[in-house]
Parts: sequence; structure tokens; C-alpha cells
Amino acid sequence: QVQLQESGPGLVKPSQTLSLTCTVSGASITTTRNYWSWIRQSPGKGLEWIGSSGAFGITSYDPALKSRTSISRNTAKNEFSLQLSSVTPEDTAVYYCAGGTRPGRPTVVRAEYDYWGQGTQVTVSS
Repeated sequence: QVQLQESGPGLVKPSQTLSLTCTVSGASITTTRNYWSWIRQSPGKGLEWIGSSGAFGITSYDPALKSRTSISRNTAKNEFSLQLSSVTPEDTAVYYCAGGTRPGRPTVVRAEYDYWGQGTQVTVSS
């Protein structure tokens, strides 16, 4: 019954900020046991973990992206969002939100996430 839905612009210009929102139904993002993550897949690449938000909104990020990544929660709407600043064409990917009881980590193992959104294509281009 848990469903995740990504939303946001599919096209972002270089140097701008990529912003996506994940709407969660069937589970509360405030449940301390749960972690909520952003993951992406670029052409020819595997799944790449971006970061996660856990209990009390405490966040963790891939060290390679930390300086330009922010994950935040809107508890009133049961949503969490991704902001990735200073994007380049290398950030073009299908972006997924995911959730479960395990914290995220750089090595993505599908089975470690209980719930996945369908993914949304984001292209960085001028």
C-alpha cells in the first residue's frame, strides 16, 4: 500500500538547481524507523545513491555530492524533496525516491529499499 511518487521539472539548465519532490502515501515520513532516499541512474551507469533523510530529518549524503545536495522534509504534506545545485549534463539521469528501514549508503542494493517510486527523467541541457 505504500506508494512513492516523484514530481518536478524534467528539464533543467546547466548551473541551475534541480528540484524534485517525493510524495509518500501509506506510510509516514516522520516514523523514526524509516529512511527516505534519493537515487539516480545515468545512461550507462548503475544506480547511484544521492542521500537520505532519517529520524527527525537527519540527513546523510554521498560524499561526492554533499556540497551541492540538500534533502528536506515537509511533514505536513508527507513529502520529502531533493535540491541539487550547480547541475551539469553529468547530472542527467532518471531520479528515484525510495524508502525503507535501512539507511542509505553509496553502494545501492535494490533489496535494501522496501519502496520505490517509478522514477522521473531529468535532463540537464541548455
